[in-house]
Amino acid sequence: MRNNDILRRLRYTFDLKDSKMMALFALAGHPATWEQINVWLKKDDDPACQECNDTQLATFLNGLIIDKRGKKEGPQPAPETSLTNNVILMKLRIALNLKAEDVLEIMALADMPISKHELSAFSRKPDHKHYRDCKDQMLRNFLKGVQVKYCSKPQPYAAGRKMEKVEPSP
Repeated sequence: MRNNDILRRLRYTFDLKDSKMMALFALAGHPATWEQINVWLKKDDDPACQECNDTQLATFLNGLIIDKRGKKEGPQPAPETSLTNNVILMKLRIALNLKAEDVLEIMALADMPISKHELSAFSRKPDHKHYRDCKDQMLRNFLKGVQVKYCSKPQPYAAGRKMEKVEPSP
């Protein structure tokens, strides 16, 4: 999944305003300007759209963790320079304080139930024999489930809700 898509989905899900987005970057110790955030959130086909790199997304996710869970004692972790879907999933689990059962429930909300064993494979170290890469489809469905669980707005058509045809009044 593209980092810009993840940023857009999280912004929509948690109804994050521009000021809150800037505050999350600042919490992680790497402020971002409104202009930077604005070009990351543009649609992919917009010529002004710029790619949000792994370090920038990691900074945002670290800020989200601090915002939701509080600052930890000691030095704050530096943002990763390279992100995988497994790391993104783990950071979101930490930020939302999700236990395995919560993640399984969220995946079921997205109509993609998985087993506890599959979930634990995503949390293992890459050199472990039971490690498994979190594929884009899995992360996409996790984000969809998070949206169903946490978003107060009605889901748009693209998220799987069918639009009702409204007949004009006579």
